Formats: sequence, structure tokens, C-alpha cells
Amino acid sequence: MREARFRAVEKVLKWARKNSLWYFNFSTGCCPDELLDTVGCRYDLERFGCIQKQDPRQADLLIVSGAITQKSAPYLKEVYEVMLNPKYVMAIGSCASTGGAYCPPYSDAVIPGVQNLIPVDIFVVGCPPRPEAIMHGIIKLQEKISESNEI
Repeated sequence: MREARFRAVEKVLKWARKNSLWYFNFSTGCCPDELLDTVGCRYDLERFGCIQKQDPRQADLLIVSGAITQKSAPYLKEVYEVMLNPKYVMAIGSCASTGGAYCPPYSDAVIPGVQNLIPVDIFVVGCPPRPEAIMHGIIKLQEKISESNEI
């Protein structure tokens, strides 16, 4: 009986976690423009439970968009460490995923991919990605959360 209650509570917690993703946007490039389009009234990212927070201590999703340089890398790590567990990371665009056109050997100042600094859960491809692709990434992250074993 106790295990059935535990599974029911676990199911409710996963449902609540996947449908209330509060995100913090760490943006350094042109991809935040597409994220703003996704948040706008035409696509309405809030219907998926995604609400932007101004403080990373309140967010559970970190959206990284744009190229990460050697100078901004410590700040990104600090933002990631401040977030509460469980925390998820989404890399938007080719600059955040691979360094884009600015990656080595063209520039040593850009880190070739956010995954070299922090663990990334979802990659959204494109330069910049369309709002539909960002929404698809959110849906894939929600599926990943509902299938996870953590409470």
C-alpha cells in the first residue's frame, strides 16, 4: 500500500516538474531574438508552463544561446551552480552547441560547445533556430523529465 502511494506522489511530482519549467536565459548572441519570438503571443511558450525568471536561484531550466567566450565561461558556470536541483540545460543554436562560425581554429576565444563547461540535456539546432524548433526542444525536455527516475 505504501509503495502505491509513493508511486502516485512520484507521478504527481514528475507531472508538476515537467509542466512548470521556469527558465533563466543566458544569452550572448542573436538566438535570443528567436527565443523572444517563442515567448510572444503567436507561439506562447507559457502554455507549456515555461516562465522566465530574472534570478537563476528560482529557475530550473537554463537556456544558453549564443557563443560562449573564455571570459563569459566562469559566469555561465556560476549561474549553473547557483540553480537548484534538479536543473536542466538547453543549448539553442549552433553557437551554443558547437561554437558556430566562431569556434577554433578561427577563434581561440570561443569555447566549442557549452557541453564542455556544463552538462546539456537538449540541443536545439539552427542558426538561429525557428520558434517551432525551440518549442520542440521544450517538449522533448518535458518527455525526458517525465521518463526520468529522479523525484
